[in-house]
Amino acid sequence: MTILKGMRVVEGSAFVAVPLAGMTLAQMGAEVIRFDRIGGGLDAGRWPLAPSGQSLFWAGMNKGKKSVAVDMRSEEGRELITRIITAPGDDAGLFLTNLRVRGWMDHDTLKHYRDDLISVTLTGDRHGRPQVDYTVNPALGIPGITGPEGGDTPVANALPAWDLIAGNMCVSALLAAERQRLRGQGGQEIELALKDVAAAVMGHLGMIGDVALNPTDRRKAGNALYGAYGQDFVCADGRRVMVIGLTDRQWRGLVKATSTEKAMDALAARQGIDLMDEGNRWRVRAEITDILAPWFATRRVVDFASDFDKAGLTWSEFRTTREALAEDSDLGLENPMFKALSQPGLGTFPVPSHPATFSDHARADPVPAPVLGAHTEEVLAEVAGLDGTEISQLFDSGIVQGPGFAVTRDAA
Repeated sequence: MTILKGMRVVEGSAFVAVPLAGMTLAQMGAEVIRFDRIGGGLDAGRWPLAPSGQSLFWAGMNKGKKSVAVDMRSEEGRELITRIITAPGDDAGLFLTNLRVRGWMDHDTLKHYRDDLISVTLTGDRHGRPQVDYTVNPALGIPGITGPEGGDTPVANALPAWDLIAGNMCVSALLAAERQRLRGQGGQEIELALKDVAAAVMGHLGMIGDVALNPTDRRKAGNALYGAYGQDFVCADGRRVMVIGLTDRQWRGLVKATSTEKAMDALAARQGIDLMDEGNRWRVRAEITDILAPWFATRRVVDFASDFDKAGLTWSEFRTTREALAEDSDLGLENPMFKALSQPGLGTFPVPSHPATFSDHARADPVPAPVLGAHTEEVLAEVAGLDGTEISQLFDSGIVQGPGFAVTRDAA
């Protein structure tokens, strides 16, 4: 995809959100230059790992970027990074970071070198304290409503939801600011806090209003769909499925497919409620589940899967990720978003490109993440504007590193 072709973004980052933002821009065609310290940054060895011991996390989050390795403790290294971030060009001067360093790698300092600089900085919270998903979630109460019904132990989520949302908010904020700059209104600093992203989303979902206005707290509900009907069931073959009855259409389809119309009508009459109201379905979810459970318990998934699909029901089977890779075509090469990439030191496996399709831009194949420092020489020459002698001196003095650094140094 080339929709952002010509745009240059410089990224100094770690963890999930900002690397995801840079990778997303790269998959839409932007030139994204990531700089790291000599020997690798904080994410260089992050799990999960390939059998070789190399980081699959690094490979996933840095697809399609250019890599520069610099000694950021040295004055020369800091000057180089400043030159790269503030290099001239109408489509350059765009900076993403969550590693802000006051007096050097911050907007107020950098804008002295380029007054139309656009920088997006992600912080932990609005007070400047560090935060990650695993600290934001408990602080805002999410683990208290997650987990088995009746449980009293908080349950964290393995999916870093706030990081993922924050990363995409970094993308949208940068593109919005760049649009303003294209209109001749100059650059600006954008700052987001991970905890604020989470708090905002909770507000959008009505969760803050719920506890502010209602006297009772939302409780853990296991796998039930909050506020309507959705439940997991164990089938005759031991497999577990999730079925959803959120909308009127979904509810009618589920009742019809399981031939439970009479039982549901009797339940509604007994309770004096209308089960077409999704809130009522939530209130009597246990009774609904008691009606549906025997139907699933006497059938294997293969017995009803085709009928459910033909009826357009909203349902799925619980799988491990390994099972999903083997069984679900959406997670493999039948999905045009994925391509099999052979990546040195990692192996060959399906790798996704950008999930969006644009009518005027073909989806580009995913590009592997670079080896650390793979583009150091190129970026120093083409972006920082150094000549060959200057670049050689930087390599010789250990200020910068290329992909052959470790081998060369060992041989020496």
